[in-house]
Amino acid sequence: MRVAGAAKLVVAVAVFLLTFYVISQVFEIKMDASLGNLFARSAIDTAARSTKPPRYKCGISKACPEKHFAFKMASGAANVVGPKICLEDNVLMSGVKNNVGRGINVALANGKTGEVLDTKYFDMWGGDVAPFIEFLKVIQDGTIVLMGTYDDGATKLNDEARRLIAELGSTSINNLGFRDNWVFCGGKGIKTKSPFEQHIKNNKDTNKYEGWPEVVEMEGCIPQKQD
Repeated sequence: MRVAGAAKLVVAVAVFLLTFYVISQVFEIKMDASLGNLFARSAIDTAARSTKPPRYKCGISKACPEKHFAFKMASGAANVVGPKICLEDNVLMSGVKNNVGRGINVALANGKTGEVLDTKYFDMWGGDVAPFIEFLKVIQDGTIVLMGTYDDGATKLNDEARRLIAELGSTSINNLGFRDNWVFCGGKGIKTKSPFEQHIKNNKDTNKYEGWPEVVEMEGCIPQKQD
């Protein structure tokens, strides 16, 4: 009887050990599969992140070199959507900020630091050009000047205002007409004509909107002013 009992105990222990071994093997296989799936998903996520296109300041298409300020701007759309001016990932003027208006919208920034100095708009349809002229006259040397039209930016412009803007580096200001769209980036004390300017004429045969041309956009990298 004792022998039979011992044999049963040995068989029970063997069955237990075998069962434990089988279960452990199955569990290990499942763990391996789960870990494999986890690593595979991680690799896919990493690859997806690595292929996501990088975002540059102001959403421009490529990074600016050192000692340059990134900017992007757009004129207004007809008399419905205001212009937008961004410098170094900082939106200076836009309809969302509620600091744009009919006429010429102007943002000033420090040419060394990129710090925003002022933002204003001047109504060139129903307003007076005199305050705009005084504003242009007191801009300090080394200041970055960004301008964009909204609705109409030309009707009240006179020769003096156009001359002062031309001195900032504009080549299109003398041709700016009623309801033209125009964006410009120049500077006070600039020695050459600015490469940053876009202008599209108001033409009833080509206008995108009734009475207004399409929006003009521009982006680029402004050289930082050196001492």
